[in-house]
Amino acid sequence: MSFKPLSSLRRGVGAFWRALDATRRTLFNLLFLAFIIFILWGMFGGGVKPLGPKTALVIDLKGMLVEQSAGGLRDSVMASVRGDVKRTVQLRDVLTVLDAAAKDASIGSVVLLLEDMDGAGMAMLNDVGHAVDRVKAAGKPVIAWGGGYDQKQYLLASHASEVYLHPMGMVAIKGFGRYRNYYRDALDKLGVTVNLMKVGTYKSFAEPYIGNGPSDAAREAEATLYGALWGAYTADVEKNRKLAAGAVTATIDDMPRLLDAAGGDTAKLALGAKLVDGLKTRDELRAMMIKRGAPDLEGKSFRQVGFDDYLARNRPKVFGDAVAVVVASGDITDGTAAPGAIGGLSTSNLIRRAREDDSVKAVVLRVDSPGGSAFGSELIRRELELTRAAGKPVVVSMGNVAASGGYWISLAADEVIADPSTITGSIGVFAILPTAEKVVDKLGIHTAGTTTTWLADAYNPLRPLDPRFGQLVQSSINHIYSEFTTKAAAARKTTPAAIDAVGQGRVWTGTQAKQHGLVDRLGSYNDALASAAVRAKLPADYRVTYIERDSSRIERFLGLMGVSAAQAMTFQVKLGLMPSGLPAAAVTEVTRELGWLSEMADGRKPFGAVTHCMCAMP
Repeated sequence: MSFKPLSSLRRGVGAFWRALDATRRTLFNLLFLAFIIFILWGMFGGGVKPLGPKTALVIDLKGMLVEQSAGGLRDSVMASVRGDVKRTVQLRDVLTVLDAAAKDASIGSVVLLLEDMDGAGMAMLNDVGHAVDRVKAAGKPVIAWGGGYDQKQYLLASHASEVYLHPMGMVAIKGFGRYRNYYRDALDKLGVTVNLMKVGTYKSFAEPYIGNGPSDAAREAEATLYGALWGAYTADVEKNRKLAAGAVTATIDDMPRLLDAAGGDTAKLALGAKLVDGLKTRDELRAMMIKRGAPDLEGKSFRQVGFDDYLARNRPKVFGDAVAVVVASGDITDGTAAPGAIGGLSTSNLIRRAREDDSVKAVVLRVDSPGGSAFGSELIRRELELTRAAGKPVVVSMGNVAASGGYWISLAADEVIADPSTITGSIGVFAILPTAEKVVDKLGIHTAGTTTTWLADAYNPLRPLDPRFGQLVQSSINHIYSEFTTKAAAARKTTPAAIDAVGQGRVWTGTQAKQHGLVDRLGSYNDALASAAVRAKLPADYRVTYIERDSSRIERFLGLMGVSAAQAMTFQVKLGLMPSGLPAAAVTEVTRELGWLSEMADGRKPFGAVTHCMCAMP
């Protein structure tokens, strides 16, 4: 029998491949079986263990507080595999947990751990602060602790019954304001010409590309805005901490002397200024909670329940008449957008789903957006208009920012409710058409061709802007501004001239917007839900449902089990208080702003009318 090496090699490789494939299938089947056992154990392994009396709810806020988490379970898993996990906590979940704790006889106190909270807007912090106040009103103490507090963390901590700080920590309250980058000289050196068409004296979005500093109008508007926000912040802190009016600003003004007097000890300074009630390490806080509450001998700590655990115990109702919430968070684009962003088409589809759902009796649009596409904004506004025409009340709840396009989408509501610190208004429109004819001249590049009309290649970024095309764009921008002010006037029951007087691209706080008639009243997210329920004549135990993109099958299954994506991927271990484990920021900002300018030249349309305020909650 002759030996055939190639045939033997093929048989050997084939056997190896079959063995490898069998091993792979066995491994994945075992993993799947383990997952099923984990789920079944959660469902039938004795059920949810009831909480004992004097249980402390420990809310360890890790990451950014957001209106809506971006992506789904698959995105979370893939990000986790890549090690690129950006933690977020949804505002709705924090409110659910705090309001449930206020009514739960088993919850004796709440502990807020805030040092890992990466940020949140003022309106969100106010909503959470009101929920903390409701827990205190129910007779349950709220204890805040941090290794240190930044300005936003401290605003939330100030609502607590007691505020504690690590002996080596600090309370970093600095005030509001910002310096922006201006690129006029840099763009001139590069040979880039920025052609701006706008309506609105205060529409300062594009100023970084056409100047080397802010205009007088921009300075005036920002000074008014930041002054109002700072006044609201300090008033809240001073009320919460029972400090004299002006105490916070006085402490900052006298900071060098006060810190010298404290021997450079920032924690001692915070204690002396009555910003905190005491200095404690984490173990000292744990010992205090054991003494006050009920000891957990097994865990060598105090009886407690974590945020995720408690949220899973308080699942939303799934049957009955409902108020539907559509979250509009992020920049507005024309088409479709993933959760955590706004697409003119995708967000309109969500509103349509709410309108066509017979169990939905009213709609709340929760807005947190600085704006974007005028066309995308109008798609959303029109869908809300149709929802009202169908007999379903629409209430807009303004979060951190509802400006420019974020204000446009709020114009078809029965009621508009803003937080006092919401940034809103910015009624204005602009278009930017960058050209680089000087760049190509320097490089020796020439562009030429033949067209049947002047309009066929009217906007070519490699040629100077045709003044006729500039005139067309400006006329269109003027028309869209007229549409904006006319729709706003109809919604606010006033005249376009009156809207123009408070428009012109100027931003306002929620309090100022109320004074100028741009919103109906000041209130919280809960106030908007309650208003929608009353308008729809729903009973006190009405259901709240969030209309979001369709979940995958696994996400729906986990949701029914009360398991979040994070809970499905991690095992929680209680250890005491459940501890966690050019500058890049400047480079990122420059890249983002110049990248945005590049996108303007790259669009598929001849030009885009933009209603964006380039503003964010400080």
